[in-house]
Amino acid sequence: MRRFIIGGTNSGCGKTTVTCAVLAALKKRGLSVAAFKCGPDYIDTMFHRKVIGVESHNLDSFFCGRDTLLHLLDEYGKGIDIAVIEGVMGFYDGIVGSAHSVSELTETPAVIVIDCKGMSDSIGAVMSGFLRYRPNRIAGFIFNRLPEKLIPLAKRLCTELGTEYFGCLPKNDITIESRHLGLVTADEIADIQEKLSSLGNLAEKYICLDKLMNIVDSLIPEYKAPVIPHFSEAPTIAAAQDSAFCFIYRENIELLEKMGCKIVYFSPISDKAVPKADGLLLYGGYPELYAAELSANSSMIESVRSTINSGIPTIAECGGFMYLHKKLTDKNGNSYAMAGVLDGEVFPTSRLQRFGYITMTAKSDSLLCGCGDTVRAHEFHYFDSSDCGNGFTAEKTDGRTWDCCHVSDSLYAGFPHINFYSDIRLAERFVRACIAFGDKNGQDK
Repeated sequence: MRRFIIGGTNSGCGKTTVTCAVLAALKKRGLSVAAFKCGPDYIDTMFHRKVIGVESHNLDSFFCGRDTLLHLLDEYGKGIDIAVIEGVMGFYDGIVGSAHSVSELTETPAVIVIDCKGMSDSIGAVMSGFLRYRPNRIAGFIFNRLPEKLIPLAKRLCTELGTEYFGCLPKNDITIESRHLGLVTADEIADIQEKLSSLGNLAEKYICLDKLMNIVDSLIPEYKAPVIPHFSEAPTIAAAQDSAFCFIYRENIELLEKMGCKIVYFSPISDKAVPKADGLLLYGGYPELYAAELSANSSMIESVRSTINSGIPTIAECGGFMYLHKKLTDKNGNSYAMAGVLDGEVFPTSRLQRFGYITMTAKSDSLLCGCGDTVRAHEFHYFDSSDCGNGFTAEKTDGRTWDCCHVSDSLYAGFPHINFYSDIRLAERFVRACIAFGDKNGQDK
């Protein structure tokens, strides 16, 4: 399977720009491409989907072990010409979950993006450090924002250091805006297709695509595929999906479908009611940007409240959790009534709150797990709550702990995001609860 990782020296070096440029160029060549993102990021996968027109998936070595990573790479890479995997942060960054770890576990070569703004010969020092820091599968480099007059220098440095020159992206006027959680979402950029097409043209001219295509063409290493149960009862699960709720692990949805679930989507912004279903998913996004619209949709708020109060199995993560509060105050100080399922208020802060990977230990039996069970999760949010819940104790790798999440037999609601592939039993318990709810309430199948 042809595959490579586009890693970077640091966050903001241009990994997503280079990745989208390469994807756009490969697509223009008529090739079938699969896209992946190292780590827990949602937004970059949205850009991948806009470029190649197919789903992009996460490969996260904190959530998933070697076998599951290889399974996901194999599963979503079947029948394609090449898989392009975007890294996360700097190539080596992260005690767990780094692009380097994904490269090693999946035996995938990496190409490192260097932001060359303000450098010339110092580029070589950066290259040398990355090549020698620890054992790696770095195949070469792409030089972002490199003045054309320095292309000969970049090629010479690659020769001197015994690595490959995979091209560059010269300085250009193509910009993709960002906000507090990273890039703005692809759907918010009116001229996104024009920008991506222009990036593809630059990649065709300046990036060595043929060389990239031939870094490696080898079989996926042998692995043990995860066991995925299938339920003939086929519960229906309603999932919120619109501009306010768009942070969704596609693997979670597709895993539920493999288990036999039918997913129906709805918009808390524009629809009037939650669809008839056996389960409810309220994933993350930017509810704070659409608080006025969400609050004004009183029929949906009443529907969400009554549906959850009926005991329907519900997962509400981050933005979905925020939506369930009584009140949300945006960064401008405007307050809006939300669904009111949970006591407490949501408010903005000046920095990321409890950012990063965590391991949660359940303090009682609940919808997703039993007392004492551990769940791997991830937090990434600037907003906070006056009542984050106390159903789990969260612990970071540095030993810090705190309570989080509202839980019951039918509810998981909190800031932490969960990937079902970290423990498929989480999804299995959720599906079983949905089936039981449907049977109890006589839902149509």
